[in-house]
Amino acid sequence: MEIKLSAVIITYNEERNIERCLSSLSGIADEIIVVDSYSTDNTKTICIAAGSQFIEHEFQGHIEQKNWAKDQAQFEYILSLDADEALDDKLKNAIIKVKKNWQFDGYSMNRLTNFCGQWIKHSGWYPDVKLRLFDRRKAEWGGDNPHDKIIMLSDSKTAHLEGNILHYSFYTLEEHMQQIHKFTSIGAKVLYQKRKKSSLLKCVYKPAARFIKGFFLQKGILDGRFGWIISKRSAYASYLKYKKLYKLQEGKSIE
Repeated sequence: MEIKLSAVIITYNEERNIERCLSSLSGIADEIIVVDSYSTDNTKTICIAAGSQFIEHEFQGHIEQKNWAKDQAQFEYILSLDADEALDDKLKNAIIKVKKNWQFDGYSMNRLTNFCGQWIKHSGWYPDVKLRLFDRRKAEWGGDNPHDKIIMLSDSKTAHLEGNILHYSFYTLEEHMQQIHKFTSIGAKVLYQKRKKSSLLKCVYKPAARFIKGFFLQKGILDGRFGWIISKRSAYASYLKYKKLYKLQEGKSIE
């Protein structure tokens, strides 16, 4: 018997991405739930015109929002996407087959990221395996904000699907830098709440290790100019996070 599938998406000011995401779900989802944290652009208009169920809910964190969103779905089987993501044709076909013959509790897939117009095949960005198709009775969103991930129950069985989630991440280098500043603040606060410690030494060796890993071990060099930029900025993000954690330890503001 074919299962019914709810596609669940959280949004905030995603007018340039959301239509592509919703279109990729045609013929896949039996319902589309969009949980929006009060967008001020045309996100709401686009979602309603596409026939999705649009719910507004105050944002309290990526993990919290995604857990709340999946609980609004009508069906137990969930496909979770971000607004800047879409399914490629191979992944669509794989999901259609799974719907007709559901055998596991969750299914993972690769995510391929487009960075400023270039698909990134290395740099630690691919294959970026994500578990996004699951039985919600067996799964919860967890991890550390802003890096959420699905946590399956210990007795769950999972499989991997062919195809890619296409991730349209950043359109400009400026947008990427803005997110680095935003996410490192969130990450530093999470580490501080967990009583993790920073030091001047960590502010040096953590970024260095991150660059070496991304550019050399994860073959960022093969991504050319953008591989260099991604590896360098990953190192900078590591530096910022531990610098901000150090400031929090000293009772200083990072805002």
